[in-house]
Amino acid sequence: MKFELDKQEKYSIFKIEDTNLNSVVAPDLKSEFIFLRNEGVKNLIFDMSEVQYVDSSGLSSILTANRLWKDYGSFVIAGPLADAVKRLIEISRLETILTIIPTVSESIEFVFMEEIERSMLSEEE
Repeated sequence: MKFELDKQEKYSIFKIEDTNLNSVVAPDLKSEFIFLRNEGVKNLIFDMSEVQYVDSSGLSSILTANRLWKDYGSFVIAGPLADAVKRLIEISRLETILTIIPTVSESIEFVFMEEIERSMLSEEE
């Protein structure tokens, strides 16, 4: 599996450089997600702009990441997504569960807004 990882203070961008997110790639991807979460990456932006095809194993790895960051920080999928990938997410009815944002720059803004929101909520408690 080919990928780039850009670690910043408040977020990390994981860009998968494979065009297929399938059963060959998915186990390694899940392992990377678990490693990043255990390493303390608070907010992960998953750049899928180069992915053209996702199968059920690939979708499972995405859902694993979503679960890992659910009560910890933010997990955002950045695009633009290929039509086939969008269709699979819609058919699976996951567009309501996953946070999908059209570009990496918008995803970064989203993560910063969520960070502000979390800090305000923790101050109120």
